Amino acid sequence: MTCDALDEAWLLRHPLPAIEHGADKNGRGRVLVVGGAEFVPGALRLTGEAALRAGAGKLQLATVQSSALSLGVLVPEAAMIALPADKNGEIAPEAAEMLVTRMANCDTLVLGPGMSTSVSTQAFIENMLARLDFPVCLILDAAALVALRKLDQSRLHGKNVILTPHHGEMAALSGLSIEAVEADPASVAIEMAARWNAVILLKGGRSHLASPEGECLAYTGGCVGLGTGGSGDVLAGLVGGLAARGASPLTAAAWGVWIHGPAGTILAKKVGQIGFLARELLPLIPSIIDEQVATTSTR
Repeated sequence: MTCDALDEAWLLRHPLPAIEHGADKNGRGRVLVVGGAEFVPGALRLTGEAALRAGAGKLQLATVQSSALSLGVLVPEAAMIALPADKNGEIAPEAAEMLVTRMANCDTLVLGPGMSTSVSTQAFIENMLARLDFPVCLILDAAALVALRKLDQSRLHGKNVILTPHHGEMAALSGLSIEAVEADPASVAIEMAARWNAVILLKGGRSHLASPEGECLAYTGGCVGLGTGGSGDVLAGLVGGLAARGASPLTAAAWGVWIHGPAGTILAKKVGQIGFLARELLPLIPSIIDEQVATTSTR
């Protein structure tokens, strides 16, 4: 299966929504990020800051109570929501009820960063999706992706949904082996996009994006250093911030990949091919967006 190249020509045909001069923070979109655990208390910092760096106007972070205060100090631009935890330090299933109003008042919900796969996580994800009132754009990442396998696929049909698996998560979601995913990632992405009626961003050394309508894009940029802990959390927040600004799911995912890759390339030249940190990607995001928007708008 072949895909079209994700390149500047594609971006030119699919620009980011313009932000009007004088637009306030509400006009730039509201992002709610839900995830994290006592084991990885800082994951949401990466996702949340990436959403703001991508241009979202307002940010709320919801995580386990033991981590909420320190995370709020680390990201003072965000409103914090402290949630109950289960005995393993993961968000408790009943926490979903506390987020109903928050979900209804956001433009984009990023669900899953920093969460581990468990029975409790499965129940929490199910409770969240049962209470989610679309047309919020929903981005499912990490453990939230694995939880989908046991859910009715029709529950997401007709919605604005983006799934961001790496090959291992795609194997768990699809029921295929990792070897099968690696053998033909484009076909797997297209099949899963149709099955879930969602945009699939299948991450890897060569990333593949697929839409429910069958469009497929391949991105070959980036660098080996992006294969580091937290890099995917940054990408999920980056896509979420672009979606909150009004980009369609496929446009948000494509621009997110395009921005994430060059950020890694810059750090590879400045720091080294490997060894740079995911959090070092964050300050580079705004200037890369500005440069790319300027490039595509003048063609």
